[in-house]
Amino acid sequence: MSEAVPALSTWDGLPEGGLFRLLERGRSRGVLTQDDLMTVLESVELSAALIDALVSRVRAEGIRYVDDHDDQGTEVAGNGRSEVAGAPKAGDDHSGPPTRRLTEVPTPDRAPPAPPVDVSADPGAAIDPVRTYLREIGKVPLLTAELEVVLARRIEKGIAASAHIAELEERHGLDGVPRDTLRQQRRLVASGQEAKDLLVEANLRLVVSIAKRYRNRGMAFLDLIQEGNLGLMRAVEKFDYTRGFKFSTYATWWIRQAITRAIADQARTIRIPVHMVETINKVARVQRQLLQELGREPSTEELALRLELAVERVRDIQRINQDTVSLEQPMGDEEDFSLSDVIEDQGAVVPPDAATRVLLNEAVKKALSELSPREQDIVRLRFGLEDGHIRTLEEVGRAFGVTRERIRQIEAKTLAKLRHPMRSQPLRDYLDAE
Repeated sequence: MSEAVPALSTWDGLPEGGLFRLLERGRSRGVLTQDDLMTVLESVELSAALIDALVSRVRAEGIRYVDDHDDQGTEVAGNGRSEVAGAPKAGDDHSGPPTRRLTEVPTPDRAPPAPPVDVSADPGAAIDPVRTYLREIGKVPLLTAELEVVLARRIEKGIAASAHIAELEERHGLDGVPRDTLRQQRRLVASGQEAKDLLVEANLRLVVSIAKRYRNRGMAFLDLIQEGNLGLMRAVEKFDYTRGFKFSTYATWWIRQAITRAIADQARTIRIPVHMVETINKVARVQRQLLQELGREPSTEELALRLELAVERVRDIQRINQDTVSLEQPMGDEEDFSLSDVIEDQGAVVPPDAATRVLLNEAVKKALSELSPREQDIVRLRFGLEDGHIRTLEEVGRAFGVTRERIRQIEAKTLAKLRHPMRSQPLRDYLDAE
């Protein structure tokens, strides 16, 4: 009789709005994939119980759940658990020293799959970090379900031994713990750590296969693999073999979560929230579909109609999706010039214009020098020659303590002086040049 799965609520930080949208999407489509479920799990602390509860809630709504990334051939059963053939019984004990124990466990009868790239056929593969990495992880054999359980038990014993050592040291002090006891517990800790390493190394190809699906999203492929490996290590720590799961079945959840979080946090100069990244990806998918159907780029209105969103909302999403590019980004085969060398800065001052402006300022100063100091100050304030702020007659009058009419009279007299051909001709030359 299978163990009942707890009812799903918004515990563990599961976003209520995201869960509602997920179920609505499932009801309209009739099916949900692991990608769909990840949209509400990306920002929460994952656990096997939470994943089980979410899958069970989806099925309870009459929505079919499809595991769209089943690299290890594990089928998720109707109760949300994977049926593992040949798994050891609960009473079996496979603990022991690391070296001796591995010789007692049956060796996997499956040969590891070949790396995706034939390195021997390409001499340049040796210096390609991706191909080198794929070649190295391809040497590690895959694990059977039985081996996974054995390793999980060793990990469990190692964790317990580590806690026991800490308890003994706290109670008796380091010198008060019997050496034989300490040596035995430390062997178990080392055995558990070795089991963790083996479980991680045997599933590195699973990380690569998942990381491939997230390429061209702003992060280098090796960076995606590295983030996925961090998720894999987290999955190893959370693995509960007593629930009957095959490790790869639930490791994919932690791997995907780590990769999607990294893309949201690191792929863009300006961070976009995780839920918005999923919306952007959805718009991009629909845009590609319409491009194939129509044979041309779809309009914003066509996208909005297919997505069942407002046109303005689609425009906002497209605006958010704009990438930032460094002006120092190298261009060309030689990489001897950057993007800034070919983009016009419309705000930049053109050297000839700058030189003309300097000469014009000098000409204006020379023309004003033939006026009285008071007339110079009035012209500068009235026409904003110093700060670019043009003042009214009344403002200039208040500055000099006279009426606006008096300022108007002085301005008219001063401009008449400046219009004299001897003074105005140098300035007219610049006006004619414009």
